[in-house]
Amino acid sequence: MNDSNPPPVTEKMRAEDVHAWFGPTHALKGVTMSVPDKQVTAIIGPSGCGKSTFVRCLNRMHEVVPGARVEGKVLLDGQNIYGSRVNPVRVRRHVGMVFQKPNPFPTMSIRDNVLAGLRPNGQKVDDPASVVETALKHAALWDEAKDVLDRSGSSLSGGQQQRLCIARALALEPEVLLMDEPCSALDPIATARIEELIHEISDRYTIVIVTHNMQQAARVADTTAFFYQGEIVEVGETDQIFTRPKNQKTEDYITGRFG
Repeated sequence: MNDSNPPPVTEKMRAEDVHAWFGPTHALKGVTMSVPDKQVTAIIGPSGCGKSTFVRCLNRMHEVVPGARVEGKVLLDGQNIYGSRVNPVRVRRHVGMVFQKPNPFPTMSIRDNVLAGLRPNGQKVDDPASVVETALKHAALWDEAKDVLDRSGSSLSGGQQQRLCIARALALEPEVLLMDEPCSALDPIATARIEELIHEISDRYTIVIVTHNMQQAARVADTTAFFYQGEIVEVGETDQIFTRPKNQKTEDYITGRFG
């Protein structure tokens, strides 16, 4: 037996024939793909190709937009999150999300920002200090914030605010973390810190990241999916997608011929 063989990759989520609309606009057209457990999956493609819509379908955020609807299945550990008896709030407890622009609650302290997600979920927090410390440590923000926890979340720098939002999501102990272009509003130093953080937590969480930056996808992702005009063109190991794409559209996109 070869002990150097990596363990088999298991599936955490799966989209099956997912269609999504904004009013009459058909934004996703029959997307089927697997999301591996405790790995980083990057979603790339030109603007308007359905990247953000797809990740919002993975935790039922898409349906909160007026006039939006979804068809198809999204399985989390084999269970359809769009089942008739499934509570979307519980879904978002297990599948957290970090948005493009850092959005800490400006009237709340750093401490209360971390705890904010627990309260609407009706969770009793027995040891809030421990929850705050653990979440901030997992988000690589504890050393910078531990002496200023009573300050407003908006007093932090842009990169720190984004890590605070990640800590807020991690405080819920989700199984999956969705990140919708989390670095697009950040400078290169803050971007590098977020990318380091993704590497640090990917052994504990399943991560799906939407990025317009192909170099970022190549740096952080194990698997990459290329979306175009609401459909998946190609999905595979990141190295294969960027060095040996199987589809001509993928090659044209990553070599800059369009997009």
